[in-house]
Amino acid sequence: MADLAGIAIVGCGYWGINYVRVFSELPGARVVVVCDQRPERLQEVGRRFPAVALTTQLESALNEHGVDAVVVATSATTHYDITRRAIAAGKHVLVEKPLTTRSADAALLVEAAASRSVVLMVGHTFVYNAGIRKVKEYIQSGRDEVYYLYSSRTNLGPIRHDVNALWDLAPHDIAIFNFLLDSTPRWVSAVGAKVLRNCREDVGFISLGYQQGSQSDVVGHIHVSWADPHKARELVLVGSDRRIVFDDLNGVEQVRVFEKGVKATPDEPLTYGEYHLQIRDGDIVSPRLEVSEPMKNQCKHFLECVCSGAKPRSDGRDGEHVVRVLEAVDRSMGLKGAPVEVAKDASYDDWKQAV
Repeated sequence: MADLAGIAIVGCGYWGINYVRVFSELPGARVVVVCDQRPERLQEVGRRFPAVALTTQLESALNEHGVDAVVVATSATTHYDITRRAIAAGKHVLVEKPLTTRSADAALLVEAAASRSVVLMVGHTFVYNAGIRKVKEYIQSGRDEVYYLYSSRTNLGPIRHDVNALWDLAPHDIAIFNFLLDSTPRWVSAVGAKVLRNCREDVGFISLGYQQGSQSDVVGHIHVSWADPHKARELVLVGSDRRIVFDDLNGVEQVRVFEKGVKATPDEPLTYGEYHLQIRDGDIVSPRLEVSEPMKNQCKHFLECVCSGAKPRSDGRDGEHVVRVLEAVDRSMGLKGAPVEVAKDASYDDWKQAV
């Protein structure tokens, strides 16, 4: 591979054009070509980045001289086909979330990437966020027992036309929870509503159960909405000694740590089911964070993996796990919120045929 990795970017909507900007700013990359079926979007790219080749044809982008890697930033339902074709062409691929809309397809992409010895990475951007990584540092310190987590990701749109709000927004939070807890949930319970009278859910509430060693399930809860006038990008982790708040919209104190908590003492219970409780009350801390752009961190990591062959921090298997959770979310919504197991092997199609 040349000193500069040649990048083709497929899809130049909001995220796509940001990828053009970021890779153009990174010293190890060169944006070779941008592909989009909308001429007006290509005109915008051409105006801002005149040295980049433009095309409406995917095959032309994949065959452009000097292309080593492809970024897929199209609608979710097109991810599988575009990524499959890019891998077949021997290209490394970075795919926006969700990796696919079927776990069976995600598994096929993982296998294809391994057989072609190319990198397959998913754009779980918050895994590369300094604030989320700081929260993980607190968890890894080992002092806290994690009790539960909850997050809110709400705004007035933008409303997608290929997936519902849960598939659009919740992949971020599922990926964050999986990253923080180093595991995937065993079960899911979810409800959604079509409050905007569209054909897909625009608000949803998801509960997830994570098994953490011998302790009880760690419960996570996610609220997503396209119909909430209050924009929120917040995650809260409650533990035995601390409450940690990550607020992506707070530019001054993105992470706040409340040194407060409650836990049972190791003494024998006074009566059946009653334990002594020890309450801890301490300071509120705003830790110093590295100043960086998460998307740029993600793209830089992708380039490092392309050059070294290293396993990405958010690889194809991580993307597959998130898709499996989302399939379980769909199953639970179909059962009006009844808890369902997250499939480990069976595909969503298997489930649909069974019912």
